[in-house]
Amino acid sequence: MMLSQFNPKPDLRVIKYFNKWFSVMRAWQRMLSGRRLNLLDPSPLDIEIEDIAHGLSRVARWNGQTSGDCAFTVAQHCVVVVDLIQRFKVDPTPQWRLAGLLHDAAEYVIGDLISPFKAAVGLDYKSLETSLQRAIHIRIGLPTDMPKSAQTLIKRADRASAYLEATQLAGFESPEAGRLFGHFKGIDDIRLIPASAEQAKAMFMERFESLDNAG
Repeated sequence: MMLSQFNPKPDLRVIKYFNKWFSVMRAWQRMLSGRRLNLLDPSPLDIEIEDIAHGLSRVARWNGQTSGDCAFTVAQHCVVVVDLIQRFKVDPTPQWRLAGLLHDAAEYVIGDLISPFKAAVGLDYKSLETSLQRAIHIRIGLPTDMPKSAQTLIKRADRASAYLEATQLAGFESPEAGRLFGHFKGIDDIRLIPASAEQAKAMFMERFESLDNAG
Protein backbone atom coordinates (compact mmCIF):
# COMPACT_ATOMS: atom_id res chain seq x y z
CA MET A 1 0.00 0.00 0.00
CA MET A 2 1.30 3.39 -0.93
CA LEU A 3 2.01 5.73 2.00
CA SER A 4 -0.14 8.34 0.36
CA GLN A 5 -3.03 5.91 0.55
CA PHE A 6 -2.66 5.49 4.32
CA ASN A 7 -5.02 8.06 5.80
CA PRO A 8 -6.68 6.55 8.86
CA LYS A 9 -9.64 8.41 10.27
CA PRO A 10 -9.34 9.21 13.97
CA ASP A 11 -11.76 7.41 16.26
CA LEU A 12 -13.55 10.33 17.90
CA ARG A 13 -14.88 8.10 20.67
CA VAL A 14 -11.33 7.18 21.71
CA ILE A 15 -10.19 10.80 21.59
CA LYS A 16 -13.19 11.90 23.67
CA TYR A 17 -12.52 9.15 26.22
CA PHE A 18 -8.86 10.02 26.70
CA ASN A 19 -9.54 13.77 26.81
CA LYS A 20 -12.08 13.17 29.57
CA TRP A 21 -9.76 10.77 31.43
CA PHE A 22 -6.80 13.15 31.36
CA SER A 23 -8.89 16.15 32.38
CA VAL A 24 -10.30 14.27 35.36
CA MET A 25 -6.85 13.08 36.40
CA ARG A 26 -5.50 16.63 36.31
CA ALA A 27 -8.38 17.93 38.42
CA TRP A 28 -7.56 15.93 41.54
CA GLN A 29 -5.02 16.59 44.27
CA ARG A 30 -4.15 14.21 47.08
CA MET A 31 -3.94 15.81 50.51
CA LEU A 32 -1.80 14.62 53.42
CA SER A 33 -4.98 13.48 55.17
CA GLY A 34 -5.50 11.04 52.30
CA ARG A 35 -8.40 13.00 50.85
CA ARG A 36 -8.50 13.51 47.10
CA LEU A 37 -9.97 16.90 46.32
CA ASN A 38 -11.44 17.61 42.90
CA LEU A 39 -10.37 21.20 42.36
CA LEU A 40 -12.91 21.79 39.59
CA ASP A 41 -15.86 20.30 41.48
CA PRO A 42 -14.87 20.30 45.17
CA SER A 43 -16.89 18.20 47.58
CA PRO A 44 -17.20 19.35 51.21
CA LEU A 45 -16.66 15.71 52.20
CA ASP A 46 -13.09 15.87 50.87
CA ILE A 47 -12.11 18.95 52.89
CA GLU A 48 -10.30 18.66 56.23
CA ILE A 49 -9.35 21.61 58.43
CA GLU A 50 -5.93 20.05 59.10
CA ASP A 51 -5.22 20.09 55.34
CA ILE A 52 -6.28 23.73 55.18
CA ALA A 53 -4.03 24.69 58.10
CA HIS A 54 -1.10 22.74 56.68
CA GLY A 55 -1.45 24.23 53.23
CA LEU A 56 -1.96 27.83 54.34
CA SER A 57 1.04 27.63 56.68
CA ARG A 58 3.21 26.94 53.65
CA VAL A 59 1.81 29.58 51.32
CA ALA A 60 3.69 32.88 51.44
CA ARG A 61 1.99 36.25 51.29
CA TRP A 62 3.44 38.82 48.87
CA ASN A 63 5.02 36.04 46.79
CA GLY A 64 7.57 35.69 49.60
CA GLN A 65 8.86 39.24 49.15
CA THR A 66 8.85 40.06 52.86
CA SER A 67 11.54 40.67 55.43
CA GLY A 68 12.30 38.29 58.29
CA ASP A 69 13.74 34.84 58.75
CA CYS A 70 10.48 33.20 57.63
CA ALA A 71 7.88 33.98 55.02
CA PHE A 72 4.74 35.67 56.30
CA THR A 73 2.20 32.96 55.58
CA VAL A 74 -1.46 33.04 54.69
CA ALA A 75 -2.19 31.06 57.88
CA GLN A 76 -0.66 33.81 60.03
CA HIS A 77 -2.41 36.49 57.97
CA CYS A 78 -5.76 34.80 58.67
CA VAL A 79 -5.10 34.86 62.41
CA VAL A 80 -4.25 38.57 62.23
CA VAL A 81 -7.51 39.19 60.36
CA VAL A 82 -9.47 37.62 63.23
CA ASP A 83 -7.63 39.85 65.73
CA LEU A 84 -8.51 42.90 63.64
CA ILE A 85 -12.16 41.89 63.36
CA GLN A 86 -12.29 41.90 67.15
CA ARG A 87 -10.80 45.41 67.19
CA PHE A 88 -13.17 46.81 64.59
CA LYS A 89 -16.40 45.42 66.07
CA VAL A 90 -17.48 45.06 69.67
CA ASP A 91 -18.17 41.40 70.46
CA PRO A 92 -18.38 39.96 66.91
CA THR A 93 -20.04 36.55 66.75
CA PRO A 94 -17.83 33.44 66.70
CA GLN A 95 -19.33 32.67 63.30
CA TRP A 96 -18.13 35.97 61.85
CA ARG A 97 -14.67 35.49 63.35
CA LEU A 98 -14.53 31.93 62.01
CA ALA A 99 -15.47 33.20 58.55
CA GLY A 100 -12.67 35.73 58.90
CA LEU A 101 -10.19 32.99 59.79
CA LEU A 102 -11.25 31.06 56.69
CA HIS A 103 -11.58 34.01 54.29
CA ASP A 104 -8.52 32.87 52.31
CA ALA A 105 -8.92 29.14 52.97
CA ALA A 106 -9.20 28.28 49.27
CA GLU A 107 -5.58 29.30 48.90
CA TYR A 108 -4.49 26.07 50.59
CA VAL A 109 -4.74 24.47 47.16
CA ILE A 110 -4.71 27.35 44.65
CA GLY A 111 -2.07 29.53 46.31
CA ASP A 112 -2.04 33.24 47.07
CA LEU A 113 -2.03 35.35 43.94
CA ILE A 114 -1.27 39.02 44.48
CA SER A 115 -4.24 41.28 43.63
CA PRO A 116 -2.90 42.62 40.29
CA PHE A 117 -2.35 39.07 39.03
CA LYS A 118 -5.82 37.97 40.16
CA ALA A 119 -7.27 40.78 38.08
CA ALA A 120 -5.19 39.70 35.07
CA VAL A 121 -6.24 36.05 35.39
CA GLY A 122 -9.90 37.08 35.44
CA LEU A 123 -13.14 35.25 36.10
CA ASP A 124 -11.85 31.67 35.73
CA TYR A 125 -9.66 32.07 38.82
CA LYS A 126 -12.44 33.80 40.73
CA SER A 127 -14.98 31.08 39.93
CA LEU A 128 -12.54 28.38 41.07
CA GLU A 129 -11.81 30.30 44.26
CA THR A 130 -15.53 30.83 44.92
CA SER A 131 -16.45 27.16 44.43
CA LEU A 132 -13.69 26.05 46.80
CA GLN A 133 -14.68 28.65 49.36
CA ARG A 134 -18.33 27.56 49.26
CA ALA A 135 -17.35 23.91 49.76
CA ILE A 136 -15.16 24.89 52.72
CA HIS A 137 -17.99 26.84 54.33
CA ILE A 138 -20.35 23.88 53.94
CA ARG A 139 -17.79 21.52 55.46
CA ILE A 140 -17.20 23.79 58.45
CA GLY A 141 -20.87 24.63 58.94
CA LEU A 142 -20.82 28.28 57.86
CA PRO A 143 -23.35 29.90 55.52
CA THR A 144 -22.18 29.86 51.92
CA ASP A 145 -23.26 33.49 51.67
CA MET A 146 -22.34 35.48 54.75
CA PRO A 147 -24.38 38.61 55.60
CA LYS A 148 -23.22 41.71 53.77
CA SER A 149 -22.23 43.34 57.06
CA ALA A 150 -19.99 40.37 57.89
CA GLN A 151 -18.39 40.44 54.45
CA THR A 152 -17.70 44.16 54.83
CA LEU A 153 -16.13 43.69 58.26
CA ILE A 154 -13.93 40.81 57.07
CA LYS A 155 -12.83 42.79 54.02
CA ARG A 156 -11.93 45.76 56.21
CA ALA A 157 -9.84 43.55 58.49
CA ASP A 158 -8.23 41.89 55.46
CA ARG A 159 -7.18 45.24 54.01
CA ALA A 160 -5.95 46.46 57.40
CA SER A 161 -3.77 43.38 57.69
CA ALA A 162 -2.48 44.01 54.16
CA TYR A 163 -1.60 47.58 55.20
CA LEU A 164 0.36 46.33 58.23
CA GLU A 165 2.13 43.68 56.18
CA ALA A 166 2.95 46.17 53.44
CA THR A 167 4.48 48.74 55.78
CA GLN A 168 6.17 46.41 58.25
CA LEU A 169 7.31 43.53 56.05
CA ALA A 170 7.00 44.28 52.32
CA GLY A 171 8.89 47.57 52.12
CA PHE A 172 6.01 49.96 51.37
CA GLU A 173 5.96 53.49 52.68
CA SER A 174 2.82 54.45 54.63
CA PRO A 175 1.43 56.89 52.02
CA GLU A 176 1.59 54.31 49.23
CA ALA A 177 0.14 51.55 51.42
CA GLY A 178 -2.63 53.92 52.46
CA ARG A 179 -3.52 54.61 48.84
CA LEU A 180 -3.63 50.91 48.06
CA PHE A 181 -5.33 49.51 51.14
CA GLY A 182 -6.79 52.45 53.06
CA HIS A 183 -6.01 54.06 56.39
CA PHE A 184 -7.03 52.49 59.69
CA LYS A 185 -7.26 53.75 63.23
CA GLY A 186 -6.37 51.75 66.32
CA ILE A 187 -3.89 49.33 64.75
CA ASP A 188 -0.59 51.16 65.14
CA ASP A 189 0.41 49.06 68.15
CA ILE A 190 0.26 45.78 66.22
CA ARG A 191 3.67 44.38 65.33
CA LEU A 192 3.99 41.52 62.86
CA ILE A 193 6.73 38.93 63.34
CA PRO A 194 6.71 36.16 60.71
CA ALA A 195 6.33 32.73 62.28
CA SER A 196 7.69 29.45 60.99
CA ALA A 197 5.37 27.17 59.03
CA GLU A 198 4.83 24.89 62.03
CA GLN A 199 4.17 27.84 64.34
CA ALA A 200 1.73 29.39 61.86
CA LYS A 201 -0.09 26.09 61.48
CA ALA A 202 -0.39 25.72 65.26
CA MET A 203 -1.66 29.31 65.60
CA PHE A 204 -4.27 28.71 62.92
CA MET A 205 -5.48 25.43 64.41
CA GLU A 206 -5.62 26.84 67.93
CA ARG A 207 -7.72 29.76 66.77
CA PHE A 208 -9.99 27.50 64.71
CA GLU A 209 -10.66 25.15 67.63
CA SER A 210 -11.39 28.08 69.93
CA LEU A 211 -13.89 29.63 67.53
CA ASP A 212 -15.43 26.34 66.49
CA ASN A 213 -16.08 25.38 70.11
CA ALA A 214 -17.45 28.84 70.88
CA GLY A 215 -19.93 28.59 68.03
